[in-house]
Amino acid sequence: MTSNNNKNVYPLINATAEDKPDNSTRRLIYEIIFESDTPSGKLFDVLLMVAILLSVLAVLLESVLSIRQDYGEILYIVEWIFTALFSVEYLLRLISVRKPHRYAFSFFGIIDIMATLPTYLGLIFAGAHSLLVLRIFRLLRVFRVFKLTRYLFEASVLMVALKNSRHKITVFLGTVISIATAMGSFMYLIEGPENGFTSIPRGIYWAIVTLTTVGYGDIAPHTVAGQMLASFVMILGYGIIAVPTGIVTVEMAQVSKMQMVDMACKKCGAENHLKDSKYCRNCGVPIENP
Repeated sequence: MTSNNNKNVYPLINATAEDKPDNSTRRLIYEIIFESDTPSGKLFDVLLMVAILLSVLAVLLESVLSIRQDYGEILYIVEWIFTALFSVEYLLRLISVRKPHRYAFSFFGIIDIMATLPTYLGLIFAGAHSLLVLRIFRLLRVFRVFKLTRYLFEASVLMVALKNSRHKITVFLGTVISIATAMGSFMYLIEGPENGFTSIPRGIYWAIVTLTTVGYGDIAPHTVAGQMLASFVMILGYGIIAVPTGIVTVEMAQVSKMQMVDMACKKCGAENHLKDSKYCRNCGVPIENP
């Protein structure tokens, strides 16, 4: 994960002098909304999460026909109440920071605006309000509220492992596609259109479903030769499933050996540096090893 991505994905998690406004009123709003170290800030974030869960629940209930027929008007009012609250909260976030555009174009900023727009778009486009389930993504703030930022380090280890293994996984997927193409072609020749294998792509579809052990059952071999080939593909599928897991596991073990530690830069707040790092990976200033 690059430094630019860190700045965009986890903005304002650690308050800095650059983000805090000079005005006392705006500073107070900032501390309540963006910081969870104070009782009022933590209370605000917990209440916000409760509101998010209730608003998502209202959208889910509204999609059920029987509930919508009996309580549609109530759910409609509830939806607008939550939308109004989230709209005010979004505006307060923009007002309370020194650089509003930094928050507006951050990960959470985009999620926040997407959580409110569907209700307004629903006035123009029918069914747009269903997109309100996007509010569930706002629960990602739980990492900040309950001091779970240390788990972001574990997530970064997984991301690095996936990135390092991308070439191996690409080769693996290419091999699986080749096997599925070959097995699908063989099954087309063995079974033929009379048994449902009307084309090679149809046979490839069957091979993919069988290799992944999904087994929809919408198409199946009827001849002895076809069933023997299907048995081979099924057994092969169990072996194939374990390959990407092993690749990622090995890479995760190697990344863990790098001994990354949760050191925060005093200037920019960037975390998760190597244990022997002398300079911040984000801003380049010297850092103190623990």
